[in-house]
Amino acid sequence: MSRLCPITGKKGLSGNHVSHANNKSKRRYQPNLQQVSLMSEALGRSVHMRMTTRGLKTVEFHGGLDAFLLRSSTRILNSELRSLKKIITARQTVATA
Repeated sequence: MSRLCPITGKKGLSGNHVSHANNKSKRRYQPNLQQVSLMSEALGRSVHMRMTTRGLKTVEFHGGLDAFLLRSSTRILNSELRSLKKIITARQTVATA
């Protein structure tokens, strides 16, 4: 499993750890990934994924997982979220018809 947020696209960065004596050694800055489960009203079940805390805040700001996926462009989503968006849109069109 990669250390990449599917919502924000944040990934690890590299830099230097600088000591008090100004010695530099390479280090990695990892994103704050959390294992979360988000409830989808259209699917009627929870969806488990790893995302950053910033991504979780973004999803909650848009009103939940379904609202975020329906509002976001398909081009910026990864393959897992694209298929989830496709299922949710299909369920919503059936529910409204």
